[in-house]
Amino acid sequence: MDDPTRKPLVSVFGSNGAIREQVEQLSEGLGRLIVDLGCRLCSGGRAGVMEAVSRGARTSHMWTGGEIIGIMPEADASTANPHLDIVVPTGLGLFRNMLVARAGDACIGVSGGAGTLSEIAFAWQTGKPVAVMSTTGGWAGELAGRHLDDRRDEPIEALPDLTAAEAWLRRVLDL
Repeated sequence: MDDPTRKPLVSVFGSNGAIREQVEQLSEGLGRLIVDLGCRLCSGGRAGVMEAVSRGARTSHMWTGGEIIGIMPEADASTANPHLDIVVPTGLGLFRNMLVARAGDACIGVSGGAGTLSEIAFAWQTGKPVAVMSTTGGWAGELAGRHLDDRRDEPIEALPDLTAAEAWLRRVLDL
């Protein structure tokens, strides 16, 4: 990071709907970890994985009330999860996925369907460091350790647990 006063931003992509208890617990731990490391968290701001990482981020000892950002597809904040500090209603629908991917200094996918797939693809195409929680299923599980195409030498990083996520974030963000 060029500006030592700027907190790195980690974008987390994941399912909007109901999630398994294991994925929910891991997502909460991931949100807490991101803020514990002195970073900000960005997501699509809705339910499921996005709500779980936001809820977990609030449990960090480093949370001050300005670290959790949700970039919403709607033009209003009515569907925002209650754990966000900053809500950005875009009115862009699924096009907001590009904003969530571009916002992150590092990007992590958790579980996920087609929306998560698009965010991972946008992050890949724009050269962001991209990893997935490989034990959570969905597109995260499918893409762990793979290349989306030949434009990058390194594959999507497979993170089996929070210890691996912490080591990866420290490495790619120079923490």
